[in-house]
Order: sequence, then structure tokens, then C-alpha cells
Amino acid sequence: MKNRRLYFEQPFACNVREEPLPEAREDQLLVRTTCSAISAGTEMLVFQGRFPAGMTLDATLPSLAGQPFAYPLAYGYSSVGAVVAAGPLADPAWVGARVFAFQPHQSHFVAQAAELIRVPAHVSDDDAVFLAAMETAVNLVMDGRPVVGERVLVLGQGIIGLLATAVLARFPLEALAVLERWPLRRQAALDMGAGAAWAGDEPDWIDAAAMVFNRQAADGGVDLVFEVSGQPAMLDTAIAWAGFAGRIVVGSWYGTKKAPIDLGGRFHRNRLQLLSSQVSTLAPEFTGRWTKQRRLATAWECLARVQPSRLITHRFDIADAQQAYEQVAERAGETLQVLLTYSEL
Repeated sequence: MKNRRLYFEQPFACNVREEPLPEAREDQLLVRTTCSAISAGTEMLVFQGRFPAGMTLDATLPSLAGQPFAYPLAYGYSSVGAVVAAGPLADPAWVGARVFAFQPHQSHFVAQAAELIRVPAHVSDDDAVFLAAMETAVNLVMDGRPVVGERVLVLGQGIIGLLATAVLARFPLEALAVLERWPLRRQAALDMGAGAAWAGDEPDWIDAAAMVFNRQAADGGVDLVFEVSGQPAMLDTAIAWAGFAGRIVVGSWYGTKKAPIDLGGRFHRNRLQLLSSQVSTLAPEFTGRWTKQRRLATAWECLARVQPSRLITHRFDIADAQQAYEQVAERAGETLQVLLTYSEL
């Protein structure tokens, strides 16, 4: 039996290499992957060659730490599988456990127990594979700090945007609306609890949005905007809709994408707050009471409630990974979540 491991070889080209099956040594555990989720954000930047030159991978993830963003690159961070073997110094009770791991796409991998997260019994593999995305959504909402009765706008309804919408829908907000170009995603946003969803090109959308956000009132406008479209030009839209002293949380990673942003008008006069949100760390103001473990526990609870497996639109065997990435890159209008699966050879 071989390990099948996905490599990004160059822009718009990936390849699955067969490698020797890793052996669980000392305190390591061997995991056989059942499915892994493709990120339409960061992974698309890798697939398209849009990552900044000289930047290293996420140092908080042991499976990626210290590696540069450079081809060929094994990448990915949302894998679910089962422990199939334990090294001589590892706890044999792990064997058979279903686990989540921040690992690149591959059929097998070895890790220490501290790098694995047990999947709760009441959470399916198809829901568990969304853990990294849900943790990101939870982190976004924490950084935005929604208040009872606020008006909230989410720009972009990819998986992160949809999950953030689902979490926000549980808050007692005055209004929760989204802006998303693709009809499939707008309908998914409504299913997740958004009160309104616009493409931004409807003849009357500005009037409809102004009514939803009570823009004509003295305190009108949006209190809180989340920018998760992956398009830096959408920051102008966020600025245009944020009310006085409004908060704009940027969850997108733009990579090398750039756009001119108008900071000379509403942004300057309206005391808008532009906040960066990134899941690798907790905001300093939370660290007195929160840990990453507590945030993960919250993400598991949200997964159990939301059951995001309904957002899976495509499954590809890892042997067809090139087709999977082309699906995400070229057919966004018909795609929500794409999974890679791992049949036994």
C-alpha cells in the first residue's frame, strides 16, 4: 500500500504522488484519511500562484510550520480520518478513533496525539471536515463582537461567509443580510438564516438594502460589516455601507490581489474601524478567558447545530484532484464545498 499525497506543482497544476506508506514510530499515530476539504480561499491562492513570495506557511500548524510558500507544495488543513496504528510509545487506545487534523491532502499521515482532535460521536465525518472553516467563522464573529439589535452585512458567501452567517443568525440582530453574486450561494445564505441576500446588480437592491438597514434614520447604516469575499475591491462596498463608527472585519486573505480603495471620504469622516481577523491567533483582549481549545469546542458545538455537510456540492477521489481544483476555480457559480475522498487501493 502507498501513501497518495497531493502536490501543487506550479500555478494551475497539481499532481498526486505515490510515496511509501509512513510508519508510526515511537509516540506517533498513523491515520488513514477518509475525506479532506478544499478551501476556496487560501488554497485557491496556492492553486493560482497568488501567494506572496517569501512568505512562510502557518507556523501554528506543525504539519506546515517552517515551510515556504513555494512550488512544489503539499498543502491543505482540513482532514478527517481514523487512527489505524500506534507507535510503540503511543497510547493504543487511539486506534480506531475518528480524528480531525490540520494536515495536507494525503491518504495517510503520521502525527502525535497532541496534533489530532477527536471527532465527537454525534458529529459525522462530513460535518467534521468543516471544523477549520467553522473555527474561522467563530473567530470572525468573536472579532466583530455583534451586539443585540445591530445591523450586520456579510460580503461574500463562500463557505467561510456562509458559516459566519449561520453563527450570526443565532444572535438577536435587527438585520442580517449578505451580498453575493452567485444565486446558489445567496439561496444557501437564506437557508443559513440571512434575512436578505442580494447580488448587488439588481435594479432596486440599494433601495431594498437601505430599508433593511434603516439607512434613512439618524442612526442609519450598518453597524458591523464582514468582508469575506476574497476581493479587495469589496472594501469600498464595506466602507460605503458602514454607518458612523461602524466596524469592518476583514477575514479575507487577498494574497497578491490588489485594488484601489477610497479612504478619502466616508472612511475618513465616519470614524470607521477596519479590523483584521485571522484564525491562527486569538485577539489579545480574549486571551484572559479564551484559549484555542475553548474556541475549538465552540466550533464543534456550532457544527452540530448547523450541520454544514448540506453545503457539500462535489466529491472527487484524490486521483482526480486536478479536476476538483478546476471545479472550484472555474465554476464557482455551481460550487459550494468540494471534498477529496480516498478510496483504498
